[in-house]
Amino acid sequence: MMLKVGILGGGQLGRMLLQAAANYPVETFVMENDPDCPSAHLCHHFTKGDIRNYDDVFNFGKGLDALTIEIESVNEEALEALEAQGVKIYPKPSALRTIKNKILQKEFYKENQIPSPDFKVTQNIADLKQHADMLPAVNKIGMGGYDGKGVQVIRNTSDFEKGFDAPGVLEKMVNIHKEIAQIVAINEKGETALYPTVDMVMDPNLNLLDYQLSPADLPQQTAWRVEAIALAVVKALKSPGIFAVELFVDKDGNVLVNETAPRVHNSGHHTIEANYSSQFDMLWRVILGYPLGNTDHILPAAIVNLVGAEGYSGEAIYDGLDEVLKMENVFVHIYGKKETKPGRKMGHVTIVSKDRQDLSFKAHRIKNILKVIA
Repeated sequence: MMLKVGILGGGQLGRMLLQAAANYPVETFVMENDPDCPSAHLCHHFTKGDIRNYDDVFNFGKGLDALTIEIESVNEEALEALEAQGVKIYPKPSALRTIKNKILQKEFYKENQIPSPDFKVTQNIADLKQHADMLPAVNKIGMGGYDGKGVQVIRNTSDFEKGFDAPGVLEKMVNIHKEIAQIVAINEKGETALYPTVDMVMDPNLNLLDYQLSPADLPQQTAWRVEAIALAVVKALKSPGIFAVELFVDKDGNVLVNETAPRVHNSGHHTIEANYSSQFDMLWRVILGYPLGNTDHILPAAIVNLVGAEGYSGEAIYDGLDEVLKMENVFVHIYGKKETKPGRKMGHVTIVSKDRQDLSFKAHRIKNILKVIA
């Protein structure tokens, strides 16, 4: 019997989920505002609608067996109503509600004794100014932040005016040695599978992932600590699905959770080529109740994010693409977005190699060669 599975959101993550769905007996449904979104032509059924609107989400999901998401900004009240009617939701609405609000997410870590940077809940800029003792710090808006938006560094008291005049958290800045991502799959039985940890290198200007290397270069004791903390996060959420836990390793070797994504994630894109079971394949296994897949590396990997170049807006041109396509063991993923603008995610490039130096060399070379312009 074909399971009817819906995806809320039709961007690049939805498209990659649909590509992996070709291996499984599922009938796929996508809802997105844009009928020209990357997922529209790959699903069996497309619905134009707003994933933030209660009626749109409820009406889309009420005839389906299961629903999953590609972005957090989904109407969780509609998901709760669907769950009450027997629709399986991945992740559960309770987990989504906790994660999508940065205040609730930070309080969740504290309540479950999960190490995370110290924080204060703030309501507005005037409230921020009461916590000068926290500086330097990072102000994160409670709701709506995504892909580097909704985050503001507050280094001194004169920076308070840059903060958010809305509910959020002021988080003590960490003396970061490394940023790490750990993807965990968990099924209905509570069985888990962990992907190799990933070294994340961030763009300091865009506050987005610039490139990454997998597996991460960590001392064994630190790697075990990362895995144990990520598992603690996922098990405490009490929801099946795929979760990407982003962590800091500070200069003293302490491991702290930064934040968690309750879905397939940019930090796991390399698993399409580099791992026996990709994160997208794994999510279908969780939804269908199949055994969890093999997360081992086929080969170590790197990812370079393709983002719109500064100063260019309009129809996308991939300058340098031919040269990159000639490189060995390099896989280019263009997301199909027609329009580029500065900092917009337009694709990624995966590199696989036995040699970590080769991965780093090619990652930097691709960053310098391939530009998304207009």
